Amino acid sequence: MAEKSDPNYKVIAENRRARFDYFIESDLEVGIILTGSEVKSLRTGQSNIADSYASVENGELWLINGYIAPYKQAGIFGHEERARRKLLVSKRELSRLWQAVGREGMTLVPLVMYFNHRGIVKLKIGVAKGKKAHDKRETSAKRDWGRQKQRLLKQG
Repeated sequence: MAEKSDPNYKVIAENRRARFDYFIESDLEVGIILTGSEVKSLRTGQSNIADSYASVENGELWLINGYIAPYKQAGIFGHEERARRKLLVSKRELSRLWQAVGREGMTLVPLVMYFNHRGIVKLKIGVAKGKKAHDKRETSAKRDWGRQKQRLLKQG
């Protein structure tokens, strides 16, 4: 990620639940094709990627069900809130993602949407495998034990 002092770097939306619901094998930074009203709406921080996913269709990578709030000042030139948005990735990476989804049963989960140091919207997607209920309980137990251990170390 970028340094904190960078004035252009800003997290727009984060999918915090993704790490709880999935084992993230690897992640990849991709570009996203947006219209002007979508970018202006993102500058105000009104978006949600929690219930969205990425999919490889017809040799292209798409973000499906990502929410970007309408920009009121755009009037009739606005955008659709939950439109499918094309993601930009190299052909080599696209083939690797397609193989991971097709053969290995992985899922492409958006993790973070942000403005990079140049002020361009980027999306970090994770190649993930879904967790079962017992895996989620185990993750929760480890997190709770970590917190409890920190408390004990502070007291002692």
